[in-house]
Amino acid sequence: MQAINKATPVKNVDEYIKTLPAKVRNTFEKVRQAIKDAAPEAEEVISYRMPAYKYNGMLVYFAAWKNHIGFYPTGRGVEAFKKELAAYDGAKGTVKFPLDKPIPFDLITKIVKFRMMENKKKSDTKKGNGPATKKGTAKY
Repeated sequence: MQAINKATPVKNVDEYIKTLPAKVRNTFEKVRQAIKDAAPEAEEVISYRMPAYKYNGMLVYFAAWKNHIGFYPTGRGVEAFKKELAAYDGAKGTVKFPLDKPIPFDLITKIVKFRMMENKKKSDTKKGNGPATKKGTAKY
């Protein structure tokens, strides 16, 4: 299956949304808003020809498909919410939210906030601001 606008290169998320059929656009914009509300400090980008958000590294990607919204919170994001995501098709790092069913916006929000905390911890550790240095010894 192909993303709806895979062949259309875009510069930003607004352009991406303009390429979507009207029946998908409204749902897609609501997913976008849920992500923005959960991660207001995150930077919105296009990566791999799909919308994505960055905060101390990549947070999540998402894309419009013919019958679903693809949500890509990395393997750790899917694993951490395995029980809540069990009702949806997907694979490691991938979730498919069918367009003919209600989108779980609260769950999207929880996943994005989890990914923000995860990226923040990783970033702090790399910068030496976390409890451990690169070699795993405590920094005092």
